[in-house]
Amino acid sequence: MSDDRQVLSSVTNAARLLKQFSAREREFGVSELARRLGLGKSTVHRLLVTLAEQHLVEQDEVSGKYRLGLAIYDLGAAVATGLDLHEAVMPSMEQLRAATGETVQVAVLDGREVVYIERLDSPNTLRLFLEVGRRNWAHCTGTGKLLMAYLSSYELDRVLEGWELEAVTPHTITDESKLRKELAKVRSQGFAQNLGESEVGVLSVSGPIRDITGRVRAALSVAGPQQRMEPLLDKITLAVQEMAAVASRRLGWRS
Repeated sequence: MSDDRQVLSSVTNAARLLKQFSAREREFGVSELARRLGLGKSTVHRLLVTLAEQHLVEQDEVSGKYRLGLAIYDLGAAVATGLDLHEAVMPSMEQLRAATGETVQVAVLDGREVVYIERLDSPNTLRLFLEVGRRNWAHCTGTGKLLMAYLSSYELDRVLEGWELEAVTPHTITDESKLRKELAKVRSQGFAQNLGESEVGVLSVSGPIRDITGRVRAALSVAGPQQRMEPLLDKITLAVQEMAAVASRRLGWRS
């Protein structure tokens, strides 16, 4: 067998492996994947290790099972859902930008960081200059606080264990007990606000985007200068919640 044939076979098997994941079957062990693919366990393990190195899959440290990784977003594919997240959120993002005149973003959680995967810039001259793919600490952002708020108790404990919360601004929450109280409040009210915690003078409001299972997969956010947004905070917060719910319904979620 030639080298070209071997490379093609490896790529084909990797693609088949990735296609096993879906919204309802998010995690697999090596044995189950080997059975489904008709491959040896050692072959499947090598594929998973290679894909994990490229962040296309990630392994749960406790169960040992694998799930799709965040690099899938970089390829324009959906993570843990059979529908395209970009298509689901874009109408809501456009309506939010039109209603608020501010920058609109979508972020996902990656450990202790949030990754911004979608963005529509504000039409205003004074606006935030943000980039898709940008990362920030979760504890000091509205999107990060919202996404952490919807983690299970076990998942949250794992994220917070040993984390020295950095004071990015004088308003950043740096005490774990205070952060936990803030996250409980966020979950109870269904939205998160960032009042200068990641950047002085910047305000943001975030709402949860759920998939067909009801699990929060991403955060929809409006961000802009605090002096411009604060007088309209209640109106903006309501708009964010409504548009996040619309995006969730496009992903199949029904309350």
